[in-house]
Amino acid sequence: MVDVHVYEDFDQYLRENGDDDLWLLSTKAPKSYAEADFGPDVSLLFGRETSGLPENIMERYRSRCVRIPMKPRARSLNLSSSAAIILYDVLRRQGFPGLLETGIMAVGEEP
Repeated sequence: MVDVHVYEDFDQYLRENGDDDLWLLSTKAPKSYAEADFGPDVSLLFGRETSGLPENIMERYRSRCVRIPMKPRARSLNLSSSAAIILYDVLRRQGFPGLLETGIMAVGEEP
């Protein structure tokens, strides 16, 4: 139920998509994702779970690097948890487009 694209490298991604609303997620980022102004066509870049994003890419997009707030001694969340947190917050901000917001227990619904 997703549209998956695989790119040879970051440069190919940029050639095909640009970087207008590209945000990078990293434990090293200077600010929280809550401060980000995600647009309707946002692209989110997560690094490898073991090594994160390359430093040169993070420096290139320093103003668009954000992080999930963590306890000081916690290293990081796993990648799938991090992606879920950010993706659902972006969807929430956009009003959950195309998603059902109620289940069968909604008021007035019969089981």
